[in-house]
Amino acid sequence: MTQALTEPVYAERIEAVKKFIRVHIDEPLDRAVLAQVAGFSVAHFHRLFAVWTGMSIAGYVRAVRMERAGRKLRMGAVDITEVALAAGYDSHASFARAFKRHFGLCPSDFRQLTCNEATQRLRKGRSG
Repeated sequence: MTQALTEPVYAERIEAVKKFIRVHIDEPLDRAVLAQVAGFSVAHFHRLFAVWTGMSIAGYVRAVRMERAGRKLRMGAVDITEVALAAGYDSHASFARAFKRHFGLCPSDFRQLTCNEATQRLRKGRSG
C-alpha cells in the first residue's frame, strides 16, 4: 500500500532530504540521489523542494555550506582559503563575494565579530 501524499508526508520527505544534505555536505549532491531520498521523480522533487523551502536545491546546498563556513570562521579557522575550498569554492575571491552576499560581511570582518554577533549573523543566514 502506498502512503497518501499529504502535507505532513511532503514535509517529512523534504526534511529527510535536508538532513541527508547536512550529513553528506562534503560530497557531490546529485539531484537524482536527493530525489530518490525524497521518493519523487527529479522534476517533481525539484518543484516541491523549491515550494517547501523557498529556494532551489543548489541554493539550499550553497546556504548549508556557507553556514558551515561561517561556523568554522566563528570557531577560529585561520586560513580563509581552506574554508573556501571546503565550502566548494575555487578561490578565496569567489568565496569572499558569496560570503558577503550571504552574511553581509566579508569573511575577515565576520571573523572579527564577537561570538554572539557571529551567532546572530549565522541565525539570520539560516534558510530552510
